[in-house]
Amino acid sequence: MLIGPHASIAGDIANAIAHGEKVGGSCIQIFTRNQRTWKVKPLSEEEVERFRNALAESTVREVMSHDSYLINLGSPEPDKLEKSRQAFAEEAERCAQLGIRLLNFHPGAHMNHDRMECLERIAEGVRQVMDRNPDDGVIYTLENTAGQGSAVGNTLEDLAVLLELLDDSERTGVCLDTCHLFAAGYDLVSEEGWEAFWQEFEGRVGLQYLRAFHLNDAKKPLGSRVDRHENLGDGTMGIGVFKRIAQDPRFINVPMFLETPGLDDVWEKEIATMRAFRQEAG
Repeated sequence: MLIGPHASIAGDIANAIAHGEKVGGSCIQIFTRNQRTWKVKPLSEEEVERFRNALAESTVREVMSHDSYLINLGSPEPDKLEKSRQAFAEEAERCAQLGIRLLNFHPGAHMNHDRMECLERIAEGVRQVMDRNPDDGVIYTLENTAGQGSAVGNTLEDLAVLLELLDDSERTGVCLDTCHLFAAGYDLVSEEGWEAFWQEFEGRVGLQYLRAFHLNDAKKPLGSRVDRHENLGDGTMGIGVFKRIAQDPRFINVPMFLETPGLDDVWEKEIATMRAFRQEAG
């Protein structure tokens, strides 16, 4: 079972590998840079070598990068859009250097402008990077959002439109954040809601595009459109949702990343719980 935390890169980016292993992770998500600033130093050859060597010698089998929260690929403001596209291109380059396969990103926000035009700007920005680097080995992975403010990507319709505009099934995909789904109004808790969601996902998006999960319980109720993560089983979704995910044979090879508000001891417990659920299913 591929499951692990969002690991810290404090001190050196290679340290994230040991951090993930410490809590029992077989995969990790990282920021490859300080996500609170636009300008960052390029990776040195030594940093890249240390990371690649640490990964090769570890039990971590998948790494996903989460791009900067500053980036808005859907911005209607030309200056902000240009900065966002540049930062996104730099993140893709860092992933390629480090050998990171999955680049996860929030699609963007329309800032009270036309929604479809926003989706088209997002796709154009991602496509520019993909076309510039056709052999980078990176899978550009859209994360669904809770729908706070003017964020797009909170509906399966948005994700389907973006994937259609990108038109590359080998190099694109989706990371489903469970808290975001619930906050956006998708009922994963009831058996009927669970079945209805996956039927809609298969019809609109397609399971072949499911590249990863962010596992998070929610602090707020269904449809709140408020992005507040909670530890697994301690929120308004409950532990049953995560048991379903662990035991569903469709997700056996899908990496799962914890973004819960715990520290190492909490993540270690959550990883063990998810693995126990999987083993229980046989």
